[in-house]
Amino acid sequence: MMKYLLVLLSALVCLSSTSVSAFAPAAGASVRTQPPSFLATPSEPQQFPSSTALFGKKAARALGNERKGKKERVKKVKDDVIEVEGTVIESLPNAMFRCTIDGAPDTQDPVLATISGKIRKFYVKILVGDSVTIELSPYDLTRGRITFRKR
Repeated sequence: MMKYLLVLLSALVCLSSTSVSAFAPAAGASVRTQPPSFLATPSEPQQFPSSTALFGKKAARALGNERKGKKERVKKVKDDVIEVEGTVIESLPNAMFRCTIDGAPDTQDPVLATISGKIRKFYVKILVGDSVTIELSPYDLTRGRITFRKR
């Protein structure tokens, strides 16, 4: 038992005589001078951002409001689809429609088109006689997807 105390005492003497400190910050490390925010006393005044500045969601919504007045529809260009204008001539079950392509000869068969996901999501009603934009697949020109309903 005496040997263990002697070893422990000699280790403490060695640590105190050297300049190494186990819990002191390194020479290049920055030392935090302010207390953490959760320890701040209530007597300190809190600073809030100005009411005119918009942050986060509100800023994104403000940018969306700028877009609302514009008439032009901005859309990503797809390489593998053929986009045509058409008119709905018949409404079928399961959100399917028969559409004629504007400018096509009368001998051409009507296109069987379904509605796209965005139109389905926002419950856009498509009626017979509506002017629509249809995306046709290059593999089957008799089927398509209605992507936009003209007003």
